[in-house]
Amino acid sequence: MRILLDECVPKRLGREFAGHEVNHVTEMGWASIKNGRLLALAEKSFDVFITVDRNLSFQQHLPKYKIAVLIVRSRSNRRRDLLPLVPRILSALGKCKAGQVTMAG
Repeated sequence: MRILLDECVPKRLGREFAGHEVNHVTEMGWASIKNGRLLALAEKSFDVFITVDRNLSFQQHLPKYKIAVLIVRSRSNRRRDLLPLVPRILSALGKCKAGQVTMAG
């Protein structure tokens, strides 16, 4: 699965998703791009967009995008708070569908 990590997700978290191709928004040169444009770019190369931004599903009309969005519910976006949630994130990846939001955490 091709995964894009949002700017608000620590880049090093990508190491935890063995068996998946993981990139970070900054690696793609897409830092500071707003969510709508970011999703339009991401849908061309990625299957899932992982974020901790809970407002994304209210700010964007996700069914128009051909990328799944996985929102991680965590105390913070710090790596130490996200690491314990990795098993739930990996489990949720199997349920992700393009144009829909899946929650994990």
